[in-house]
Amino acid sequence: MFLIDQWVEKHIKNASENGEFDNLAGRGKPLVLDDDSAVPEELRTAYRILKNAGYLPPELQDRKEAIELNDMLKSLMSDNPEFVVIDKRLKILKLRLQQAGMNTDFLDGRYKDELNKKFKGE
Repeated sequence: MFLIDQWVEKHIKNASENGEFDNLAGRGKPLVLDDDSAVPEELRTAYRILKNAGYLPPELQDRKEAIELNDMLKSLMSDNPEFVVIDKRLKILKLRLQQAGMNTDFLDGRYKDELNKKFKGE
């Protein structure tokens, strides 16, 4: 366990013992956690701190924007003038992500298709 993780656990334990969590909104309900499975385990704590401070690394900002644009394209007809603009921006983001060494299969649905095949035993 990293030093920061130990520090956080200590503060959580102290706060819990002092009853500081007793009146929080959503108490007893499941947490809604972000999917950080694409972030290497050793970077997750640092990325979480940066994200909570309102900062994302450029690659993750590009990934987030690419996902949003990809979703927008699915809802637009190809003859819509906005479709061409969004498609060009998405292609630029895909290139930037690939240059940064990130896989862009998540935008094409291939990753999902491969997982489905694997689970079905194909």
